[in-house]
Amino acid sequence: MLPTLSYPELSDCRRLFLRNYEVQINIGVHEFEKKGEQRVLINVDLFIPLALSTPQADQLDEVVDYDFMRDTIARRMAEGHIHLQETLCDDVARAMLAHPKVRAVRVSTEKPDVYPDCESVGVEVFQVKRG
Repeated sequence: MLPTLSYPELSDCRRLFLRNYEVQINIGVHEFEKKGEQRVLINVDLFIPLALSTPQADQLDEVVDYDFMRDTIARRMAEGHIHLQETLCDDVARAMLAHPKVRAVRVSTEKPDVYPDCESVGVEVFQVKRG
């Protein structure tokens, strides 16, 4: 189910998204995971009010730039090793919600190389800005 169906306060929003952003990151609680990077797929949905994201002059500064999502993820990754995908999702979501135009965010992470008998293991978080 799309989050907007459960949250009427998002009905006036557009959804900006980043799909399957593949990064190499130091993540994991096991000793072997702490010795190198792992492949992680990151997905982000930003919900932005149409009033704050409908361009009048077809200019980039009238919307939220896709670079914001990638740069936010890169800043979190630069902070160093992360033990849990939950921590990564929460940190990225919190940073995305700090943008003044973002009303809600969905972030998911997946580790596609953990088990040979499944596509991936992952975590997802959805948060709406209150207030």
